Amino acid sequence: MNVWLFVFAIIVLALLGAPLFSIIGALALYGFSSADIDLSVVIIELYRIADSPPLIAIPLFTFAGYMLAESQSPKRLVNLAQAMFGWMPGGLAIVVLITCAFFTAFTGASGVTIVALGGLLYPILIKEQYPEQFSLGLVTASGSIGLLFPPSLPIILYALIAAVSIDQLFVAGFLPGVILLGILSVYSVQTGIKHHVPKIAFTLRNLGMAAKEAAWELPLPFIVIGGIYGGAFTATEAAAVTAFYVFIVEVLIYKDLKIRTDVPRVMQESMLLVGAIMAILGTAFGLTNYLIDQQVPQRLFELVREHIDSKIAFLLILNGFLIIVGMMMDIFSAIIVVVPLILPIAREFGVDPVHLGIIFLTNLEIGYMTPPVGLNLFLSGLRFRKPILTITRAVLIFIVLELLALLLITYIPGLSLWPVEVLGTR
Repeated sequence: MNVWLFVFAIIVLALLGAPLFSIIGALALYGFSSADIDLSVVIIELYRIADSPPLIAIPLFTFAGYMLAESQSPKRLVNLAQAMFGWMPGGLAIVVLITCAFFTAFTGASGVTIVALGGLLYPILIKEQYPEQFSLGLVTASGSIGLLFPPSLPIILYALIAAVSIDQLFVAGFLPGVILLGILSVYSVQTGIKHHVPKIAFTLRNLGMAAKEAAWELPLPFIVIGGIYGGAFTATEAAAVTAFYVFIVEVLIYKDLKIRTDVPRVMQESMLLVGAIMAILGTAFGLTNYLIDQQVPQRLFELVREHIDSKIAFLLILNGFLIIVGMMMDIFSAIIVVVPLILPIAREFGVDPVHLGIIFLTNLEIGYMTPPVGLNLFLSGLRFRKPILTITRAVLIFIVLELLALLLITYIPGLSLWPVEVLGTR
């Protein structure tokens, strides 16, 4: 009776909007108390997090991403991408995809991309005579399109939870991310041709001017990726280098951000996200230890085995489950809560943890914009002042296209694992 009363109370608190970390922490504390285990074990997990060197990368990359989003960097990169691809049919739509992927990779949050870039990109698409429904769907879908690219915050978080190499995940996500971008780009080109969208003539002068404007931001991905895989620094050190470089560029060179007013504000906003992640992470580690102690993953595996004996069927059901998770939870909470439960089951079915990470993040990308409660639908509705049903109709074709990419990523493990083997990061 006490157990059911506690569960009922937790459900009521969740429905009333109680913070997720408090609910997870309450479950962990109640579980250990019921098992007569000292409750200090939860605090020990908090200490273990603080003692984890890769964790330093999260606040540093987040701060760098928020500085980029708050500066004039989006405008400069849009101009550059437009000068490069504007001559193609659907070139501006490809510009939107690439620009949003870049910023989502650095901020790790699709909401930031939609809010920060939506006001810039959506009016440009309408002005260039792209259909309104296509434009809404494209910007909404592009909000989470960069989660597979380094230095994506969800990749780092998954690596910490699953105890796999961040470097391996950075490599593994690149080719699936390009495939996802490629499929959406093909559709964008088709839309540009079908609706006779005007093209922008390519000139070396325009390209040179745009490249000159963005000259200090262009090296950023090469510094991060090249530095890590060139052996110059680790992923954690890359985060420090990135944050310092972005600070120098946006504050001292471009002077888009004022050091006395803008920088403290950006620090506060970015660290609010980091603080929420840390609170959830600490309590979730305690709950995970309790679940492992009670052999919950093993029991789940036995339950799954009773009904599923095929790896293909398991992956199909897993994809459906993860899309629902992506609809209901933010990506950081989903990684922290769900990964410890599904990882042991996936291992028993022969799914590589690195491959599982790419499957996991791709599903959550799709879940973000899946009706009825995908987070990106509501963010776009608020940002563009459109009804949710209008946004939903606009994203349906993009969901179908991303599901096609998901099937390729899920059932061709080599897309994720082959680059890891080739580059020798395994």
